[in-house]
Amino acid sequence: MNSPDGTRPGTMAEALAGSLAGSAREYRVAEARIGLGYTAVVLEDGRTGVAYTFRDGLPDGCSVFRGLRPLAGRSAVELLALLESNVALEAGVGLACANALANCGGHGQLEGDVLEHLDLRREDRVGIVGRFGPLIDALPARVRSLTVYERVDRPTGMLRPQEEALTDLPRCDVALVTATSIINRTVDGLLDAASSCREVALLGASTPLLPQVFAGRVTLLSGVVVDDSRGVLQVVSEGGGMRQFGPYVRKVAVRAAAPRAGSERLTRREHGDQPQHVR
Repeated sequence: MNSPDGTRPGTMAEALAGSLAGSAREYRVAEARIGLGYTAVVLEDGRTGVAYTFRDGLPDGCSVFRGLRPLAGRSAVELLALLESNVALEAGVGLACANALANCGGHGQLEGDVLEHLDLRREDRVGIVGRFGPLIDALPARVRSLTVYERVDRPTGMLRPQEEALTDLPRCDVALVTATSIINRTVDGLLDAASSCREVALLGASTPLLPQVFAGRVTLLSGVVVDDSRGVLQVVSEGGGMRQFGPYVRKVAVRAAAPRAGSERLTRREHGDQPQHVR
């Protein structure tokens, strides 16, 4: 599962696995599906979690998932441990299991889209790690500037190579980070880079709704609660994703911490410390 050096201590993957280890011992996995777009794990009590399926770097041949077999029937502890794997396909299974354990209806959850709960201001510079179409369409009218960091060969408009996020996020007021960064092990560096932002949101269907794990590093978690497991499993099996999940999930946000004060960011603007490529 892990490489000999393993995941370095203190990572978000390790924190997530540790926080859910106790509850994972109480459940077994009823079903697991690895689709082209998303992976889903269903626990024996029907709770279901999803996580993005990384298709890059998959091995050749007809057997793509080469980890634990079978997945169904195992203790949730075993699947949760995959969260710390160096193999993205395995880590996605681990995150889906974590979300099955964590993402259920509960106190403090805010229903609705992430834009309904973000502290956005007209003067804000916003950086998004991940190409979230609805956000990219809606944000320019509400903030001063928007930059999207994605896997692109060259900058195009608001799109920038994802590597630039680490140097640019410290100059943003609001950082929106895809939860798929937990799977490909980039989340820790991204949250470090965004540590001075007033608002830091982790978002997407892969987001674990565990504010106690992210407190101090994230202000808002925006994910989904699965209401119809069978519907989600069909979408996953047919290569669908978030657009098709709509009838079967609820978008939910949870505050991990209050937005930070924005005085430092204002001071930087007054002194001309601005990312010049953001328009």
